[in-house]
Amino acid sequence: MIITGAEAIIESLKNEKVDVVFGYPGGAVLTLYDALYQADFRHILTKHEQGAVHAADGYSRATGKVGVVIATSGPGATNLVTGIATAYMDSIPLVAITGQVSVPLIGRDSFQEADIRGITTPITKHNYLVKKVEDLPAALKEAFYIARTGRPGPVVVDIAKDVFAASFDYQYPNEVKLRGYRPVYAGNSEMIDKVYGEMRSAQKPLIFVGGGVNLSDSSEELRDLVEQTGFPVISTLMGLGCLPNDHPQFLGMVGMHGTYAANMATTECDLLLGIGVRFDDRVTGLLSKFAAKAKIVHFDIDPAEINKNVLTHIRVVGDIKWSIPALSQRVKEVPGELREQVRSWLEKVRNWYIEKPLTYEQDKDHVMPQGIVEKVSQLTQGDAVIVTDVGQHQMWVAQFYGFKNPRSLLTSGGLGTMGYGLPAALGAQCGLPDRPVILFVGDGGVMMNCQELATVAEYNFPVKVLILNNQCLGMVAQWQRMFYGGRYSQTSLKGSATDFVKLAEAMGVAGLRVTKPEELGSVLEQALAIPGPVVVDIRIPEVLDVLPMVPAGACLDEMMMGGVEG
Repeated sequence: MIITGAEAIIESLKNEKVDVVFGYPGGAVLTLYDALYQADFRHILTKHEQGAVHAADGYSRATGKVGVVIATSGPGATNLVTGIATAYMDSIPLVAITGQVSVPLIGRDSFQEADIRGITTPITKHNYLVKKVEDLPAALKEAFYIARTGRPGPVVVDIAKDVFAASFDYQYPNEVKLRGYRPVYAGNSEMIDKVYGEMRSAQKPLIFVGGGVNLSDSSEELRDLVEQTGFPVISTLMGLGCLPNDHPQFLGMVGMHGTYAANMATTECDLLLGIGVRFDDRVTGLLSKFAAKAKIVHFDIDPAEINKNVLTHIRVVGDIKWSIPALSQRVKEVPGELREQVRSWLEKVRNWYIEKPLTYEQDKDHVMPQGIVEKVSQLTQGDAVIVTDVGQHQMWVAQFYGFKNPRSLLTSGGLGTMGYGLPAALGAQCGLPDRPVILFVGDGGVMMNCQELATVAEYNFPVKVLILNNQCLGMVAQWQRMFYGGRYSQTSLKGSATDFVKLAEAMGVAGLRVTKPEELGSVLEQALAIPGPVVVDIRIPEVLDVLPMVPAGACLDEMMMGGVEG
């Protein structure tokens, strides 16, 4: 089939079963966009390239598919960098297709030229510079294969402008063979036997769940293991939803803003099964004291993660979709024995969870952010797709929303990218048009990509945007309050306070406001009932802390309690 490079990209996307791309046109990709116009391929035009890449990320997290974003050369490509890094840190499969100047102009500091391949090398699984149209099908085939296999991640395919226009005999490869890249699915069964042996002798075991369980769609397998063993369970931020929050063995999130029970169980356990986790510093606290009494087992598809942060006693390298069922099968050989073995330990840690729950002070004069999250959880029965930006609201959502399903919390965990939330929410809604998508965002973060309200309006994505408005950069101000003598350097937003209802209306989105506690329930119900997108500006107190909190570098049992009873 003789077609152009631009047409070959569209055919390749169809071969990869891509149903939507996000992007923004420009000079170097005009030929590609001309082909898109003629092909009637679904394309979501955002208002900024960063919005496009975050939208592709949100789409991927919500659906489990590879997100695709297109941008032009130079500034278009460099505007993707933050979103690519966000996806890389959280292992999200993306393919970013960028335009590049024509082959004769590469390396000459030409107009709108940037070495996007060099720029993104540290933040991608792999990247390509395509200078020959004949190389295009293989590069795209490999890009999707690399993005979705093994530990997922972003891949950049940078394509010279003249490649889009060149014609050739197009054939899409049937398979990929890459020397040096052979992701392991099934690992060493002897390691499973060793883990099982440790489980049989453990008196205080603990299952530690991370985002890898979400990414591998292994929540059902996890639940089977959890219920077969009777072991208590803790979660990272990225692992929330893999096990329902109301499960009788779940102790909540662990780490800097984790529950008392989760942090103390980690400190006291004698066996820690880390499944799809990377032992991030926000989880471990002081490394030398992290789970110091425990033998640590690490289940991960990426061998580079093993022993990177925490030294492990047993490593199980392989897809969690393989390792969890393999371990469950061993447990089923002695039905009920492990549950009986850990009964007193589970009772002990559950008592911690019950006796020292997450709570907060009620205030009859102010809308409390934790109460907002609880009310949304009640109204949605925990079944919504929840998206957050980054800051205090992100942690309140993690603490007080009753997650029931996997892939139901979309948040920038590793990079902590402010401005992520709004475009990620529209991407999620695009991928899951029949699911309610609710964004929690601060008044600081929403302004970083607020132009995407216009995108939400244009495509009538019914995202509900809840702005927790305290007129400051809440999390930064909390750290200034706690560790910098209350010197609020450049964290007050009062001087440039935005009327978010007017902003929403200007962008074509319905706007509502909550200023009193008694208004909250009715306004949230109204927002959820409106069929299109809605922005709700909710005024919350300026001075509030996310607690409990383990200060950076402290041990998990050195919690600043505050918001925890007892």
